[in-house]
Amino acid sequence: MRTTKFAGVAVMAAAALVLAACSSGGTTDDASSGGDSSSSSSDAGSGDELYVALISKGFQHQFWQAVKLGAEQAADELGVRMTFDGPDSEAEVEQQLQQLQTALNANPDAIGFAALDSEASIPILEQAQSAGIPIVAFDSGVDSDIPVTTASTDNKAAAAEAATHMAELADHTGDVAIVCHDQTSITGIERRDGFVEYMESNEPDMNVVDIQYGGGDQLKSTDITKAILQANPDLVGIYGCNEGSAIGIVNGVNELNMSGKVIVIGFDSGQAQIDAIKSGLMAGAITQNPVGIGYETVKAAVAAINGEDLPTTIDTGYYWYDSTNIDDPEIQAVLYE
Repeated sequence: MRTTKFAGVAVMAAAALVLAACSSGGTTDDASSGGDSSSSSSDAGSGDELYVALISKGFQHQFWQAVKLGAEQAADELGVRMTFDGPDSEAEVEQQLQQLQTALNANPDAIGFAALDSEASIPILEQAQSAGIPIVAFDSGVDSDIPVTTASTDNKAAAAEAATHMAELADHTGDVAIVCHDQTSITGIERRDGFVEYMESNEPDMNVVDIQYGGGDQLKSTDITKAILQANPDLVGIYGCNEGSAIGIVNGVNELNMSGKVIVIGFDSGQAQIDAIKSGLMAGAITQNPVGIGYETVKAAVAAINGEDLPTTIDTGYYWYDSTNIDDPEIQAVLYE
């Protein structure tokens, strides 16, 4: 099991995340519909106060609320003003680009950006670079050297970890498939390729026979899963590259009454995946450290503003979790509901 350098950040914020989830009710929906998604530090006075604008991939998954929580924690500790915005869904590339342009027009001291499309955002990022505004990529990088650093999970290594467990559970033989959220973001590409490359290099008796993309949408991923299973009745397992993909797989397997016949492995966390693992519908999943991602993004943005040198990447870590360790304190600290 791989550990994370920022487990301490996640442990400190875990209780706050639970309280925030309980007290905020419709926080995700409010943010998605254009409500005030900024942190408490965003309401502080201006003047000489540093301002960092974060643009995420969305609000529809609790993952992004956990990232936001970590960003708020860092902003409070460092005394900076921080806003956190994102599109209504992870399919809304144009909306995210508009939000990025709006953030740039506000002339922040730095921008944190999780790209839905790793190439489409480059013209706006070039504007930021020309204006001397440092860009910190988080969760998903971009096909450019413009970001001063990228705070994210090592997605290829994490996907390879998922493939390792899939192979072990399948006794190293059989056909498997992938349902991924997209093929345009760095996360989508690396979580797909890490899994496929591991199988090709290490499992000669296993084959990835199908790869489909559901945009991280549970309903679409459910339909995709059913189509894959109907076309491949002997499939031994399916891997989902993010929360929505994984739950779509669980639902599709259930609807075809194939629970227990197909190994399901997911990525990310969320209450539905936690429940599926505890009930045995899902074998296990990879969880990131979303609180750590948000925290390190704001921390790196402030360092960049101050002219400090930063590494090319900041590895925020990952864990494998299943029914055997899901209640361990180390795992509980990086799960989000």
